[in-house]
Amino acid sequence: MKATLPDARTLSYRIEGPREAPCIMLAHGVALDLRVWDGFAGVMASDYRVLRYDSRGHGGSPAGSGSFTLDDLADDAVALMDTVGLAKVHFVGLSLGGMVGMGLALDHRERLESVAFCNARASATPDYRKNWEERLERVRQGGMEAIADATVSRWFTPEFPVRDPRAIAAIRQMVLATSVDGYCASAEALKGLDYERRLEGSSVRSLFLAGEKDGGAPPSVLRDHQRKTPSSRYAELPDTGHISVIENPEGFAAAILGFIREDA
Repeated sequence: MKATLPDARTLSYRIEGPREAPCIMLAHGVALDLRVWDGFAGVMASDYRVLRYDSRGHGGSPAGSGSFTLDDLADDAVALMDTVGLAKVHFVGLSLGGMVGMGLALDHRERLESVAFCNARASATPDYRKNWEERLERVRQGGMEAIADATVSRWFTPEFPVRDPRAIAAIRQMVLATSVDGYCASAEALKGLDYERRLEGSSVRSLFLAGEKDGGAPPSVLRDHQRKTPSSRYAELPDTGHISVIENPEGFAAAILGFIREDA
């Protein structure tokens, strides 16, 4: 389905599950799309309304013209909620999607029942920005093909491609399907990541979910974020890399469900 937002842009989305049930909203990472949630959404949709969508320049959502910020992506999430008639959601964001969740928790807290920051850091270090500059240069020169294999390799533990080559092939296809404009604009937004200094001002019940072997959002970083964030808890998935919902789907679902239900 397509949602037309107030500025006339469109976002591709899917919504499923009982109409009157509490809603879980899912936001994916850069160079992925809403299909990364297929397994998780299938599990959740028996008891929850599940809304997932393609971020700007990913999947079926156009990149639009010009640049955008992480705050703009948070505004997109609010606009989509308004369009489909949702007052509040449990927001679950993976990587870039988790950073979108941080923006929501800090600036749109009235729209959240809870928020899960999955494999998502809150600030951009010099090395982090440098890595994005290098990836941007490769994509501008050679398209998404230039980074696809390195990206997929970085996202998972070395054992996972042997264990589930079909999942790896599906993720690689998502990377290749991402528009260059969408990837580059998202990467530029990530270079400006600066939510850590504001975490102590959050009042939304929050979960920081880490993968034990995630190099992009390491457990030590997420534990530090959690200590700074009121009303938050920390969970870690063993032997799991950056795209935790794919590499450890059972552990991911158990952690998210346990968190959402703990105060129900």
